[in-house]
Amino acid sequence: MTRVQAPPHSKSIVMNITKDTAVTINYKIHELLAGGVAVKLLDKGDVAYLHGGYDNIFAKVEAALDGKQKGDAVTVDLAVADAFGERDESLKRTIPKGEFPAGVKVGGQLRGTNDQGLPQIYNVVKIKGPVVLLDGNHPLAGFALRFSAVVNEVREASEEEIAHKHVHGGHGHHH
Repeated sequence: MTRVQAPPHSKSIVMNITKDTAVTINYKIHELLAGGVAVKLLDKGDVAYLHGGYDNIFAKVEAALDGKQKGDAVTVDLAVADAFGERDESLKRTIPKGEFPAGVKVGGQLRGTNDQGLPQIYNVVKIKGPVVLLDGNHPLAGFALRFSAVVNEVREASEEEIAHKHVHGGHGHHH
């Protein structure tokens, strides 16, 4: 019987980020102030996205990550227009508190529709007496941002992930 052994210095395959790769990053977002000063706003754990123009991540961040591999880091400064855009005052609503389910709290989110009848997520920003103030803007709309990320994993995306244009969870398909 012949025994086959792996070469003593075999390397694992290193995969670069390219179109249709599933990428896991750990990222931080800072508000970018005048003079390049950055104030931390958000520190996320691992987040996965499908790379390749699927609008799952800011376009300038995706461009910076293209070609990178596990362990690489990027930092990208984003103008307001390249991040969550300008605040849209038409997305603010004041609704009678009686129209809400019991337990509505500041910081919560509610699904509704915007002026065009399209689905919209609203953040509960204030409860003042008999009214609830809602805001459909992303909480970081209107901010210039610094996006810093470290690549934690790069793998080929499955055919199903590519068809659905997003990465699926580790325990199967979730929508």
